[in-house]
Amino acid sequence: MKAILSIAALTFIAASSAGLAQDKQTATADFVGADGKASGRATLTAAAGGGVLIEVEVTGLPGNKWVAFHIHETGKCDAAGRHESAGKHFNPSNAEHGLLSAKGPHAGDMPNQYVGQDGVLRAQVFDTMVTLDGKTDGIRGRALIVHSNSDDYRSQPAGDAGERLACGVIK
Repeated sequence: MKAILSIAALTFIAASSAGLAQDKQTATADFVGADGKASGRATLTAAAGGGVLIEVEVTGLPGNKWVAFHIHETGKCDAAGRHESAGKHFNPSNAEHGLLSAKGPHAGDMPNQYVGQDGVLRAQVFDTMVTLDGKTDGIRGRALIVHSNSDDYRSQPAGDAGERLACGVIK
């Protein structure tokens, strides 16, 4: 009977450890719109060689339009304040803004995303400049933001991306 309990205990410990390792490799962000209502979700997965894959679906956006999609420095999504509580773009290296800037980009700068006619943004974005839990490049506890305009990839400090339409804290 002791051997069976020991094997069961070892199996439980191994399964728990695997679950913890998987939890460290994934995160989610639940989006709220400017009206404070739930509007979507992102699933984030750490890549073995570095970087993070972000799979996102956000509803209630203006359709047939390119919009900016960024990682912001603060994990707060106050809809009453138009999500300004999320702070600036995540920028641990103090780079200039923009994928086309000679002195950029910020780690939180990502390519524009297309919102279909149905008002839903569906995308998979791979950001090579961040990790989920790194010391300086970690994004867990920060925010994902969908803006009202596309990012021009050059203007300082945020690409002239417009209002913050949806925000999700990375957990």
